[in-house]
Amino acid sequence: MKETKTLVNGALASVLALGMAMTAGNAVAGKPGMEKCTGIVKAGMNDCGTSKHSCAGQAKKDGDREEWVYIPIGTCNKIVGGKVKTAKK
Repeated sequence: MKETKTLVNGALASVLALGMAMTAGNAVAGKPGMEKCTGIVKAGMNDCGTSKHSCAGQAKKDGDREEWVYIPIGTCNKIVGGKVKTAKK
């Protein structure tokens, strides 16, 4: 009985870990129809990490050129100070 419970708990933990890993991958990749826009972020309203920190919501000042947010494609170039962040190659 104890072995069955251990097996079930292990399987459940694996399924949860797999689900979280898949979700994390989607967050990094962004959503279809969205692009990263830098230079328009308000302090504390960024979407992800930079070289200065590793998490969303940690921007220290408004308009930092390194901080970015996801916005609909084509919108960033219409915002004063906005610049589309391109992927590193």
